[in-house]
Amino acid sequence: MFFVAILFLFQSALAQKFTRADTLIGSITPERAWWDVTHYDLKVTVNPSQKTIKGSNTISYKVLEPNNIMQIDLQAPMKIDKILQDGKEILYSSEGNAHFLKLQKKQKQGDKNKITIFFSGQPREAIRPPWDGGFTWGKDSNGKHFIATSNQGIGSSVWWPLKDHPSEEPDNGVTISVTTPKDLMDVSNGRLIKVIETDTTKTWVWQVVNPINAYGVDINIGDYVHWGENYKGEKGMLDMDYYVLRENEAKAKEQFKQAPMMMEAFEHWFGPYPFYEDGYKLVEAPYLGMEHQSSVTYGNKYENGYLGRDLSGTGWGLKFDFIIIHESGHEWFANNITNKDVADMWIHEGFTAYSENLYLDYFFGKKASSEYVLGTRNNISNDRPIIGVYYVDNSGSGDMYYKGANILHTVRQLIENDEKWRSILRGLNKQFYHQTVTTRQIEEYISKESGIDLTAFWNQYLRTTKIPKVEYSIERNDLKFRYVNTVENFDMPVIAIVNGKEEWIFPTSEWKTKTFAQPIETFQIKKDFYVNSENLE
Repeated sequence: MFFVAILFLFQSALAQKFTRADTLIGSITPERAWWDVTHYDLKVTVNPSQKTIKGSNTISYKVLEPNNIMQIDLQAPMKIDKILQDGKEILYSSEGNAHFLKLQKKQKQGDKNKITIFFSGQPREAIRPPWDGGFTWGKDSNGKHFIATSNQGIGSSVWWPLKDHPSEEPDNGVTISVTTPKDLMDVSNGRLIKVIETDTTKTWVWQVVNPINAYGVDINIGDYVHWGENYKGEKGMLDMDYYVLRENEAKAKEQFKQAPMMMEAFEHWFGPYPFYEDGYKLVEAPYLGMEHQSSVTYGNKYENGYLGRDLSGTGWGLKFDFIIIHESGHEWFANNITNKDVADMWIHEGFTAYSENLYLDYFFGKKASSEYVLGTRNNISNDRPIIGVYYVDNSGSGDMYYKGANILHTVRQLIENDEKWRSILRGLNKQFYHQTVTTRQIEEYISKESGIDLTAFWNQYLRTTKIPKVEYSIERNDLKFRYVNTVENFDMPVIAIVNGKEEWIFPTSEWKTKTFAQPIETFQIKKDFYVNSENLE
C-alpha cells in the first residue's frame, strides 16, 4: 500500500509539472526501445552568411524486437526534408519535436538496417552557451566566421536528427562530414580522415570509432591554426592536438602546456584516457567551453581560474585553467561513463568538479586539494536534490557540481586509504568503460569496493537537501553528541579534533557519550566531512 501511495504521488507530481513533450524526449518510449543505434554518418553543410545548415544523417541500427514505428528527434525550426530506407521514401507524423516514422520494410529481430534522414533549416541560436545552447555564430578579430555548436542541456536534436536520449550511444561511433567555405576549417570529434576540396568549399571528414554520447558530437568552424604533440600515457602514445584562432596561437601554446599535465594527473587518478583511438583535442570556441568527446572546446581567454576568477576563494583555483582541467575531466566522467538519464547528471558534474581538486592534489598536495574543495562549499545552495526526476528530461540542482565534489571528498575521508580510493576511481572507469549507467550502479560499486554500507549516505546527500548536523555538549571530560537533520539509519562516523588530536566518533540519531582522559578544552568536527555542527551549551 505504501508503494502504491508513493507511486500515485509521483505520477501526480509528473502530471502537474511535466508535459508529454518532456516524456517523449526524456524516456525510452516504445518507438525508441526496439532499435539500437550502431553508427551515425552525419553530413552537414554550413552556410555562415545565412546562418543555415542542411545535410543528412544515415543511421545504422540493429533491430532488438519487431516494430515498424521509429521515433526520431529533431527540434524546430529545423525541418525534415525527406526520409529514405532502401531507396524508398518513408512517411512520418510529428508530435512537437518527436517524429514517428512508418517503416515499410519488415523489421526482423537481429536485422541490421539503415535509414537516411535529410534535414535543413536555421538552427536555434545559442542564447547563453553552453548552458542554453544551439549554434553560436561569431566572428574573430579579423572578421572571419567563428562558429560552434553546444547542446548538452537542450539536446543534439536542436540541429541534427537522431535518437536523442543519453542512454543511446552508437556502438561503432560516428562519421562527421562538415562542409565549410574554403577559407575556413571545421574541427569535430575523432580523427580527420580526409578533406574534400572544391572551388568554393572544403569538406572536413572526421571519424570517431568509439561509442560517443550524442551531446558530445560537435562542429567548430574558424580560421584555425593547428599543432600537436605525442603524450606517452598508460596505453601508449596518445595524440594531443590543439586548434586555436590564428590570432591566439602564441598565448595558446603557453596556456595549453597544462593539457599534458592534466592528462598525467587524471590518468593517475582515473586510469587511462578512454579514447586513445580517437585522440585528444583542445579546440578554441566562441563561448566558455564544453566537454565534447575527444574534441574539448575552450574559451577561457587563456587565463587561469574560471575567466580569471577562483571559484573556491582560496587562491588554489588560480593555479590551473578551469576549462582545460574541468572539461577534460569529463572525458572520464560524462564521455567514458555516461548517465542513462539526465536526472543522474551528477555523475558527470559531481565527479568532474571533484577532479579539479584531484588535479591540485597531484601537483600541489593534499592540503591544497582539501582547501580548494572546502572553499567551493560557498557555491552550494541546497535548493533541491542533486538527483532530478527520471524519465522527463529533468536534471537536479546545480549543486551537482560542488555538493557532488564535497560528497566524494567525504567518501575519501570515510575510506581513510588514498590508494584504495584511487583504485575505486580507476575501477569505476574500468568497470563501466564506454557504458551508460544509473546512479544506483555507481553507488553500489563504491559501497562494495569500499566495504562500507553507504546506502543511507547516498540517500542523505543525493536525494535530500538536508545537511547532517552533529549536536554536541561538553561536560569536562565527557562529550555528548548526536545527529539531527538526517534520513533514517544515517550513522556516518566523523573525525573530531579534540584538544588538537583527531578522534573518530560515531554519531547516530540517539545521544551518545564519549569520555576522554583529559578535560575537553577544544573541539571541532574535521572540516573535510560535509556536515554541520552545533554546540548546544
